[in-house]
Amino acid sequence: MAEKTRYSDVELEEFRSIINDKLELAQRDYELLKASLTGADGNDTDDTSPTYKVLEEGANTLSKEETTRLAQRQLKFIQGLQAALIRIENKTYGICRETGKLIPIERLRAVPHATLSIEAKNNGTR
Repeated sequence: MAEKTRYSDVELEEFRSIINDKLELAQRDYELLKASLTGADGNDTDDTSPTYKVLEEGANTLSKEETTRLAQRQLKFIQGLQAALIRIENKTYGICRETGKLIPIERLRAVPHATLSIEAKNNGTR
C-alpha cells in the first residue's frame, strides 16, 4: 500500500474544529492583553495615593513590557492558526515543509499550527 500523502477531508475537518476552538480562545486572550495594555480593564492606580504610584511605577513598566511581549506572542500564535486554516482549505495541511511527509496526527492534535515534523525540527530547522 502506498504511503499516505495528505490527510483525508474528514481528518482535515477534525483539525479545522481543533484550530477554530484554539483560535477562539487565543483571540479572547489577546483581547484581554490588549485591554490590559490600554488600561481599559480599569486596573490602574489613578485613585490611590501618590506614594503608592511612585512605588509601583517601576513594576508597572515591567508589567507593561511583559504584557506587550505576551500580546505579541499571542498574535503570532493567532496568525499561525489562521495560516493553518488556509492550509486546510488548500489541502496542504499537515505536510512537513522540509521533508514533504505527513506530520503525525498526534503532533498536529497537540500543536495544530505545526509546519514541521519532529524529525525536521530536530535536524535544526526552525
